[in-house]
Amino acid sequence: MANIIDYLQWRGDIPFSVDPFNEVDNLILSELVYTDFSGIVPGVGTRDTVTITQACEAFFSVHSEEELMEKVSSTKVAPFLMRYLTESKRFSSMRLTGYVDEIDKEFQSQFAAVTYLLDDGTIFVAFRGTDSTIVGWKEDFNMSFLYQTHGQMQAAEYLSRQCRGMRRGIRVGGHSKGGNFAVYAAAFCDKKVKNRILDVYSNDGPGFSHAIMASEDYQEILPKVKSTIPESSIVGLLLENELEHQVVKSSQMGAMQHDAMSWEVLGNHFVLADGLSQSSIKLDKTLKHWVYSLEPAEREVFVDTLFAALQATGATTLEELQTGKLEVFNEVTKTLTGLSPDKQRAFREVFSQLGRAIRKTNSKNEKK
Repeated sequence: MANIIDYLQWRGDIPFSVDPFNEVDNLILSELVYTDFSGIVPGVGTRDTVTITQACEAFFSVHSEEELMEKVSSTKVAPFLMRYLTESKRFSSMRLTGYVDEIDKEFQSQFAAVTYLLDDGTIFVAFRGTDSTIVGWKEDFNMSFLYQTHGQMQAAEYLSRQCRGMRRGIRVGGHSKGGNFAVYAAAFCDKKVKNRILDVYSNDGPGFSHAIMASEDYQEILPKVKSTIPESSIVGLLLENELEHQVVKSSQMGAMQHDAMSWEVLGNHFVLADGLSQSSIKLDKTLKHWVYSLEPAEREVFVDTLFAALQATGATTLEELQTGKLEVFNEVTKTLTGLSPDKQRAFREVFSQLGRAIRKTNSKNEKK
């Protein structure tokens, strides 16, 4: 089935003047932000820009295809989108600016974003989802007990700073945690910027705390938010939100459906599924039951303890954890023994559900 690359090959010659910006365009730009634009795209605080062609040429002058494909990440193909974008009439004149990529261990935050200037006269601000750093993943878990994370506040400030003074219409989007950042930023950015927002796209992005959802700022932006999740969504169902999700079909199975490159496309829209899979619904209920059976303070202690165990191994990324599985197992085991019997059972039940989902995915993939 077709994906966003097929879309660019088949419909890239159609300008925005003929077919206005759509949900598939959003996913392309939300995936592109996973590219490392360091030293290529001008940073925050300048109005300097580069074209997508300039960015593509500069990137591949220092990165080889072999280097990119060796990475253990579903987002490693993001840079290859640039080649299709430069060849398309729809995106070839797009300009990029405001690139930022920061890891803040003190605030337990991983934040990256870029701003695209489109030839339809609008801006698209894209926030990157969770990368492979342990700090980045801890920030995701912190959302279960914090009113707001440092990364979310950075997103709101970034959106305000980048779009303040511009008269263009604004779209905001992201994949995974980037989708959460997009919604948060749109809700809590500068009021003058907020008034110019056309649409907000959350692509399998997690939700928010009840306190955030009850806020007036969140409620104001809610009608402009478009949420898309795959049939076997896990990330997009974390925490709570009041969004009406559209469920898209994916060429992958189980948890691997989080990979945006697997989302099926037909024409200028996604191919929709009948609804969430039963395994996704069951896992969602299990996770929510577990999370909300703990007080916020208990969640914080659990998350801090778990990630302290992971960081005690000396690893800074998930790839590094993969190379020291026995050490990771020993450290996590120590963490578990410090919990009460009830909490240990809850912990094991959640990961048992995850394990069954992963095994189911692997089994079906092997039969393909």
